[in-house]
Amino acid sequence: MVYTLYYAPGTASMVVHLALLETGAPHELRLVDLDAGAQRGPDYLRLNPRGVVPTLVVDGKPLSESAALLMLLAERHPESPLAPPPGTPERAAWYQWIVYLSNTLMSAYRFWFYPQELDETPAVRAALKRRIEGVWDLLDAHLAAHGPYLLGERFSGADLLLTMLMRWSRNMPRPATEWPALKRLADLVRARPSWKRLYEVEGLREW
Repeated sequence: MVYTLYYAPGTASMVVHLALLETGAPHELRLVDLDAGAQRGPDYLRLNPRGVVPTLVVDGKPLSESAALLMLLAERHPESPLAPPPGTPERAAWYQWIVYLSNTLMSAYRFWFYPQELDETPAVRAALKRRIEGVWDLLDAHLAAHGPYLLGERFSGADLLLTMLMRWSRNMPRPATEWPALKRLADLVRARPSWKRLYEVEGLREW
């Protein structure tokens, strides 16, 4: 079982790469040079007609959507730490957090980083900032009461997804690490071997 991940450093492919490292599954990496427009080339568009990363080839079939790929890898590798056992209350909470993060932060980030897609005004920009910071408020309160991880004492792939999204806030007016419980979770995830290995492989420097 060898996966092929089409990725770009620091993008949404990051959580899929981390998940692969956590499973220990054999995988190949194919860099998609976004600056050169490789995501719009005919070869890549045959794999991913939307021209975005990541794409993960599973059993010869290209699949996309980072949160969905995280869930898929957890199901295919139940021995990994990515998810609690199926049928448990913890597994139900795990699904909830992944969908919540995908529906709230990832969708809001899309317009934050690509304001031209929204024909953005200063008022809309301010509303997006409030929306993202409101998510940090909710998550920080949850982690302060029930952490250090989203599922309590148990690390899971949901924490990988959250930490990736926290990383994306690093240059915002108020980064996620200014919330103390969120920073504690980020520090725990950044100390994992998978995170350190990804930085080595993808050549990332800044948090």
